[in-house]
Amino acid sequence: MLDDNYFMRQALMEAHKAFEQNEVPVGAVVVSDQRIIARAHNLTEMLNDVTAHAEMQAITAAANVLGGKYLTDCTLYVTVEPCPMCAGALRWAQLSRLVYGAADEKRGFTRLFAELLHPKTALTSGVMAEECGELMKQFFASKR
Repeated sequence: MLDDNYFMRQALMEAHKAFEQNEVPVGAVVVSDQRIIARAHNLTEMLNDVTAHAEMQAITAAANVLGGKYLTDCTLYVTVEPCPMCAGALRWAQLSRLVYGAADEKRGFTRLFAELLHPKTALTSGVMAEECGELMKQFFASKR
């Protein structure tokens, strides 16, 4: 059985793709029955779309695979804590479980709206937080 670290490493691979494309390096994967059904990373620069976060891309891709709008019985792994927009979308998608790596102390949903997720969504934070946070630090250091 694959564990949270395995799936977070997969999300980190997506974050590295974003980094290489000069996007804020956030990656995400959606898992259903121990199988990755969607992979995504930030595309806000490429698409010129402020809503093209990794989580939003992953929700859309997973819904297409499942043939419906709800992600019940799915887990989203994302390298950085979702923003309120993404957490709200995850609520509407009725995600079963959210796992994130690094906390986002400025824009993370838990700072502003801790109750934003669906009441049945289980939350796990801090999985591979150091690795996820380090990639963000490298990206923003390169911009200064």
